Amino acid sequence: MTPREEIETLRARMGEAIIGQRGVIDRLVIGLLANGNLLVEGLPGLAKTRAIKALAKNLEVAFSRIQFTPDLLPSDVTGTEVYYRSGERSEFRFEPGPIFANIVLADEINRAPAKVQAALLEAMEERQVTVAGKTHRMEPLFMVMATQNPVEQEGTYPLPEAQMDRFLMHVLISYPPVEDEVEVIRLVRAEEIAALQGAQGGAAPSRPAIAQQAVFAARAEIGAIHVSEAIERYMADLVDATRRPGDFGPDLPRWIEIGASPRASLALDRCGRTHAWLAGRDYVDPEDVRAIAGDVLRHRLGLTFEAQGEGVTPDRVVEELLARVAPG
Repeated sequence: MTPREEIETLRARMGEAIIGQRGVIDRLVIGLLANGNLLVEGLPGLAKTRAIKALAKNLEVAFSRIQFTPDLLPSDVTGTEVYYRSGERSEFRFEPGPIFANIVLADEINRAPAKVQAALLEAMEERQVTVAGKTHRMEPLFMVMATQNPVEQEGTYPLPEAQMDRFLMHVLISYPPVEDEVEVIRLVRAEEIAALQGAQGGAAPSRPAIAQQAVFAARAEIGAIHVSEAIERYMADLVDATRRPGDFGPDLPRWIEIGASPRASLALDRCGRTHAWLAGRDYVDPEDVRAIAGDVLRHRLGLTFEAQGEGVTPDRVVEELLARVAPG
């Protein structure tokens, strides 16, 4: 199969396990192909963890899940040097932590204290971990997918802006329509029956996982996607507008206190090319940029107290930006 056919197979398999969250599936696949880290946010029970597990299950990858808690230590994530002694010989050996996997699920990341969150920064940005003065490289296919609950704030540590900026996209999960929820009930019931049959020796044969090489081949094709000068300027103008909101109407300067960093422009480019590739095109058009602008910008905007008091959300600000900034 071609890389596109294999990625479409991946999306289809994830769609079988996740009902009513097609947009979330697409964002997870975009993050995978764009080689970035994702922050997935939603209320409990909305299949955040399930969606990430469905992605890892259908790929030929090493997957690890880290359940973040307030008593977690940095070494619980990165690993540590362990002293070994055998007879007359003794040495320190590095025992890798759960961060050394291809896809890492950082569950409820905002429950970890600042030291643990800081331990993730090097891995997320530099794709390496330094322990006891020694640097350990991550695998070529490596991404962190972190989840957090937007409502429950007791016993949590809000992520600093520097770490938020490391996430390629901030993906929001909302409640499914009632029709989809009926399908969820049927899906879970069928899975329970299949699990019982498996315990009795009647499990269905598993399908082969999609090889990592398919991801690398898809990334190579995405790298060749054409981006015109007009689209490049459009992406840069969108980000620049967050820093000069006074030039774009009376509302934006009342809402935006801190604009997006240059990482936002880079993320728009990477995600825009990936979105175009998934749509079957070899060029990026303005709709590709607009489709992923909310996911790329919502966590990079600092809103004023006035905006928060009026109930203005980052998504509302992004909508206004898209309405005010026209493609070149």
